[in-house]
This record gives sequence, structure tokens and C-alpha cells, in this order.
Amino acid sequence: VWSNSDGWTTNTQTNVIIWPGNSSTVPTGFAALLGLTLRIAVIDSVPFTMMSEIQDASGNISTKLIGYIPDLIDELKNRMGFIPNITYFSASASYDDLVNLVANGTFDLFIGDVTITAARREIVGFSSTIYDNSLRVVVRDAASVKLDLWSYLKPFSVKLWITILGAAIYAGILVYILEGRQNEALQDRSIVSLIGMSMWYSSSTIMGKSADFQTTTAPGRILTASLYILSLILVAAYTANLASDLTLSKSACSISGIDDIKNGKVAYSRIGIRVGSSIEDYYLREVSSGSRNYYPITSKTNVYSALLNGIIDATITDAGTAEYIVNNIYCNLTVVGSDFDQSAYGIATQKNWLYEQDLDLAILSLREAGLFDNLTTKWFETNICSHSSDTSSAMSIESMAGLFLTCGVISILAILFFIWKRRYLVKNYLLVLFYEKDTLTQRNT
Repeated sequence: VWSNSDGWTTNTQTNVIIWPGNSSTVPTGFAALLGLTLRIAVIDSVPFTMMSEIQDASGNISTKLIGYIPDLIDELKNRMGFIPNITYFSASASYDDLVNLVANGTFDLFIGDVTITAARREIVGFSSTIYDNSLRVVVRDAASVKLDLWSYLKPFSVKLWITILGAAIYAGILVYILEGRQNEALQDRSIVSLIGMSMWYSSSTIMGKSADFQTTTAPGRILTASLYILSLILVAAYTANLASDLTLSKSACSISGIDDIKNGKVAYSRIGIRVGSSIEDYYLREVSSGSRNYYPITSKTNVYSALLNGIIDATITDAGTAEYIVNNIYCNLTVVGSDFDQSAYGIATQKNWLYEQDLDLAILSLREAGLFDNLTTKWFETNICSHSSDTSSAMSIESMAGLFLTCGVISILAILFFIWKRRYLVKNYLLVLFYEKDTLTQRNT
């Protein structure tokens, strides 16, 4: 015993503790759940708790709870020997309301994807963690690339393309004037051929490629130097803008993570938040500074339908649920950014529950046995949907379809021009072919 005046002194007062069973001997062990019936509340939440229909050999259909939580309850029941009396709540139920039902004694346990928070710890107790959780942002998946035949022309505006065409024509006329009579490569040609070669020289020089001939006069070389300068700037600008446009076209989502939401890149009214959940607490605490400026949603199912229907543009949800949803149910949704706000799920119990030590010991034993890893593998590592485009950096054919179409049209024009220039040879060949056929027919006759 210690006091300010006397310092430490020996305590002479004695206390006698009478333990249950009218015994003064300190008992060993702790209260166990063996043989007791527990009122357990669970909530529909894919893939933690789901209702499934099962058909037996006689064709009778019955319902059964499946998922991460039902499997965990079965393991706890087998290890601890309690009798579960389970009440199933739909996805529209409020997590906070179910926590309150445990606090007032309506239920003994609430087992599900229940995040351990400071506010909830004030009214209920929590077991050891049963799932390590974090949050993710979910948005609509990248839409299929729309066919845009002229996407390769977008780095320059229409006015700039017209200006470049005008510059090529202007330079071609100057080449015709400055080089037409002095350049050997342009002599002894028709007017049409001379104009065509001049235009070819100016356009190819602007595009950074050498033409079939070189300028020989001083004015022509000065003109060529100006075309080289023009080519250097235009080609560099086109390459940079084209790379930028193609990069932006691969970013189908306007949101890349939680930082974009915090920075207001998307309207707060377009962010769906489920009311009465720990996610709402996070949003009010970290994003909106207490303002309920989000789009309120009452159930997880409504969150995803609102996202698919374009009512909202993004939502925040638990990482495990989000990854299962986008990989197995809603293939048109995807998660973006890295996970954040790490937390944990626990079993909600009444405050100072008599059997909390028995429950924690069983949970720790299951964890050491690897059960939680097995449940995670079973319920979270399935993947039905395909999201190969999310991580692929390859450019799709659709983004360059117009370029190939343009090349195809030009090649067809080249073939037609070739046929037109060889029209007399083709005509003579056809005449000879028809003549030989008629002669052979007459001989046969």
C-alpha cells in the first residue's frame, strides 16, 4: 500500500473470495459453449453468406446457407459443441441495426462481414479477427473500344490538316517553277507528270521521307531546307499527340482510385455509399468531412445495379466482396486503384460476454490449422469473368482500323492506276485471247 505521507507499507487487510460452487479454491479453465444454443444473426452478403437451393434425390427442393460464414459456423460448432439457431437477414438489412440487436440481447452473435470499428466496440464486443479486410473502389468496366476510322487523324485539327495540304501544294508549285527546267529528273516530262513529281517531292519531304530526285538549284535547296524544318516539327508533334491520344483512349474510367474521389474528380452525388455501414463511416470521416453528399443506397445489390444503370459512377466496398463480384457476377464492373483503409472482420458479441474466451480460443485454433486460408481459397479465388483488357497494354485493331482502311484504299487506287496505264496492253491481250478462242472453235467445227 502506498500513500503520499508514509510511502510503501505492508497491506494488512485480507479478502476472502468465494467462487461459484461456494468454494474458496480458485477455479481453472473458463466458461464453455458446449451444449448451449446460440442465437446467431447472419446477413446476405456474397460470398460470405448466400442462400442456395438444393434438390435431393427425390426431387424435393430445399434452401441452404452457403459461403464463407456458414462454413466457419460449421467448423466452430464442431470444435465447440454449441447448437446454432441461425436467423438469416436479407441484404437490405442494416449492419448497424444488427449490431444493436446483439447489444440489447436479441441475438448472442452477429457473424458476417462485420467490420470492427471504435463506434461498434462501444456497444458490443468482438472476437478475434475472422477476415482481414480493406476497401476498394468499384466502377463500370472499360467499355469496348468504339470503331473510329479517323482516330489516326485526331492528333491534328481539321484546319491544321488543310493547312498542311495547302503547304504541300504551295511547295509543289514552287518546285515546279524553280526546278522544272533545270533539274534533269524533271525534263522531258509532260505537264501532268511534271506537276505530279513536284507534288510528290513536296509532300514526301514534309512527311520526313526523301523523294525520287534531289533539288539542284540554290532556290530549290533553300525551299527544301524550309520543308525539312516544317517536317521536323510536324512529325514530332504528330507522334507526341498520337501517343497521348492512344494512351487516353485506353483509360476508359474517369476514376483511377480513392484519391480521385477525394479530389472531387467525380461528382460526390455520383458516388454510391451504403447507409448504416462502416463504409459510410469511412466516407464521412475521410472524404466528405461529415457531409452526407453521396448517393445513399440501402443494400449491396442496389449498389451494383445503380452502377450498371449509370445512376452512379463509382462506389466504395469491401475488397473481398468487390473482387468476388467483378470476377464472378457482374462482369461489366471492375475494381480500380489499390486497396485502402485496412481493417478486420470480427464476430459481434455482447459486452463482457461470458464465453468470449472460449470463442477466441476456437478461432485461434482454426487459424493455426489453416482453416481461414482454405476458406479464402474456396470462396474468393474463383474467376468466371474475363478482364484481360484491364491489364493488357497491347493496342487493339479497332484503334488503328482507319489507318489500315486508308492504306487499303490507296493501294486499290494504285492498282486501278496501273491497270489504266496498261489499258492498251490489257485490251490487246484480251483481243488475242478471244481471237485464239474463236480460231480453236472454228478448227473444232
